[in-house]
Amino acid sequence: MNTLSRTEQASSLKERLTESLTPTTLNIIDDSDAHIGHSGAEGGKGHFIVEIASDKFEGLAKLAVHRLVYEAAGDLLPTHIHALQIKVIN
Repeated sequence: MNTLSRTEQASSLKERLTESLTPTTLNIIDDSDAHIGHSGAEGGKGHFIVEIASDKFEGLAKLAVHRLVYEAAGDLLPTHIHALQIKVIN
């Protein structure tokens, strides 16, 4: 069972992304309500959209950027957050 509320999930995700990636833009959108009934949402696991820009992405391929975001999220995936949709802002 998930012990973090969706607000706490989003806050923890924001802290981790900010600390690791020093984003110039960061928006975290809770898209969990669109996934009610989805097996991945069981136990309160969240679905979030991350809109992010960071100088650390300069020259990296899309896959490498996504890896950095997932690494920064760390153990939030899959214990508290089921899914991230990553939108890189240029």
